[in-house]
Amino acid sequence: MIQRLAVVGVGLLGGSVAKAARATGLAREIVGVGRDAARLAPALADGTLDRATTDLAAGVAGADLVVLAAPVATAERLLPAVWAAVGAETLVTDVGSTKAGIVRAARALARERAVAFVGSHPMAGSERSGYEAARADLFRDATVVVTPTEGSDGGAVKAVIAFWERLGAGRVVTLDPEAHDRAVAAISHLPHLVACALVEAVARLDPGAFGLAARGFRDTTRIAAGDPAVWEEIFLANREALDAATAAFRQALAELTAAIERGDGEALRARLAAIRARREALA
Repeated sequence: MIQRLAVVGVGLLGGSVAKAARATGLAREIVGVGRDAARLAPALADGTLDRATTDLAAGVAGADLVVLAAPVATAERLLPAVWAAVGAETLVTDVGSTKAGIVRAARALARERAVAFVGSHPMAGSERSGYEAARADLFRDATVVVTPTEGSDGGAVKAVIAFWERLGAGRVVTLDPEAHDRAVAAISHLPHLVACALVEAVARLDPGAFGLAARGFRDTTRIAAGDPAVWEEIFLANREALDAATAAFRQALAELTAAIERGDGEALRARLAAIRARREALA
């Protein structure tokens, strides 16, 4: 059992970590850290947190495990302060959807003071944000990516993997931080960008068309309702990998569009059939 778990950022993901840890009895004490005491109050009132504070150093002091659940750029900015406040025996992880930046920052800090950091990214979430969207079962059967480096302590890596498994993860995989960022640019960040662009395209073509939008359009664009501040940080933090993913998307779209413009039904049907087969393989 974790004696003290500190969660920095008690929103959708951080709140779900705290709720899952409470539901599974994983931690004896759960401390929530945030910028606004009023936003921490609901998690304290419903018993998810044992203690809440806006003082980062006080919140992470004495913790066995610290989970950074702030937006990606914010978590990276907070890392030096966390590093200075925790004990040498503390394990630090995060839930950010980009990994290269924070892992690089942790490696630089580790050259000055040895603290165990292992990056992680639960592939779970919602278009909703904030603690009110948090769920104890958010990570149930989810895939979680853990991103150790050559210098990572083996025991720390095992502890982070075990942590996510206790919270319900169905599969925990390990990836190099840069490989992780390339993969999520393709399967997470690009789809979000495309969904946003699709909504914007309809608004420019014919805003009245939104009144006819049915389940297909709503399902396709659901993720465009995500928190703009969170996605701003994600897009900018992973812009190099996202640029490559966007280029591949533009090429694929151009080839489909070219077949339509030519009126080449046979080529279009063959390409759509190949795409359909790839999509069905995901099921």
